[in-house]
Amino acid sequence: MSKVLKSGRSKSFIDTNQADVQQRVTELIADIRGRGEAAVRECSAQFDNWEPESFRLSEEQIQQIIGTLDQQVIDDIAFVQEQIRGFAQAQRDSMTDIEVETLPGVFLGHTHVPVASAGAYIPGGKYPLTASAHMTIITAKVAGVPRVVACTPPIRGEIPAATIAAMKMAGADEIYVLGGVQAVASMAIGTEFMEPVNVIAGPGNAYVAEAKRQLFGEVGIDLFAGPTEILILADETADPFLIAVDLLSQAEHGPDSPAVLVTTDEGQAARVLELIEEILPGLQTRDIAEVAWRDYGQVIVADSMDELWQLGDEFASEHVQVVTSEPRDALTRMQDYGALFLGENTCVSYGDKVIGTNHVLPTLGAARYTGGLWVGKYLKTCTYQEIRDPAASGELGLVCGRAARVELFEGHARSGDARANRHLGRDFAWIDEVGSLQAVR
Repeated sequence: MSKVLKSGRSKSFIDTNQADVQQRVTELIADIRGRGEAAVRECSAQFDNWEPESFRLSEEQIQQIIGTLDQQVIDDIAFVQEQIRGFAQAQRDSMTDIEVETLPGVFLGHTHVPVASAGAYIPGGKYPLTASAHMTIITAKVAGVPRVVACTPPIRGEIPAATIAAMKMAGADEIYVLGGVQAVASMAIGTEFMEPVNVIAGPGNAYVAEAKRQLFGEVGIDLFAGPTEILILADETADPFLIAVDLLSQAEHGPDSPAVLVTTDEGQAARVLELIEEILPGLQTRDIAEVAWRDYGQVIVADSMDELWQLGDEFASEHVQVVTSEPRDALTRMQDYGALFLGENTCVSYGDKVIGTNHVLPTLGAARYTGGLWVGKYLKTCTYQEIRDPAASGELGLVCGRAARVELFEGHARSGDARANRHLGRDFAWIDEVGSLQAVR
């Protein structure tokens, strides 16, 4: 039986889906539907203190903004985007179209068709989250999406230059300085200044997540997501210092970000707790990380590796960092996770910022039924069928007629009958009757 050294509150979907958030988002979306750009402008002024002449940046403005950045920033963005583009392209290459001949002359296939347009939401508000631009825009472009709209909020009334550069370098076709519910609703519904998109992707706060939830169906979305989560699974070989650092690296995302350690070594767990208290005072984001660790941090000691893997699946965490003597065991021992980070040389922060996999991942237990954002989210796998052999069409027509009449679908049955009649010369009473009526006329 596991032993809990530190317990914190568990996150659930309701935590970021409270009634007041739902109600406010419902009101804002309805207002934007009714008044369009005027409502969007009021929201932007109220929530972001942002009232530009145009939310969309011109090419000239974009180039001026990029020109304010150090070359090292540009070079680093280019490096990271190369990693993400390369992995996304490998994923796309794995998705092959197929065509099979299931019966003589009967061909079935599927093809992967990109959506016509996609919206990329890149959160901001406090910090410029350039990595989310890479993850959402590059992935869409590799999938072949011809029109990508990208939105990001201002930061304290200023345009986030690094984020704009990342959006442009990633391949965004339209760039807007616009955030929150007003950005999501504009992309989903359309306004005077923006045509609607088919799919919206990207992380955001509780209001952004709720807006995506309410608009889903009218527009496609990548996945439902809440606060960032980290779960570290460790055995006695893991370094307590690295564990402590990595837990706090994710706790700084927000005051409601769960950071959890499950280990088989009680002494190690105790040392991690001590180290976190030593590291926190010098952390520049202590005001956020300390609250998250206090309220949502957990440390659990498992009795065995079997229990460790079982607990890992029960958490179904967004990020699972595996620091054990055989970290690749997780690939066969675990089923429910957003992404795995294997071995002490690999950390969640690499996945967030630089390594190349996508950091838009399922939270709040959604890893039980979905993976994260990837090129496949922007592709529709569409089937097609073609019968080239008339005799095959006639034979299928006979079966179709019988199968449809079992379900009392006479119209379907007659589609099959008509082809069996034409290609096999089979007689059907209803066809004879129609012929007789035509002869009378």
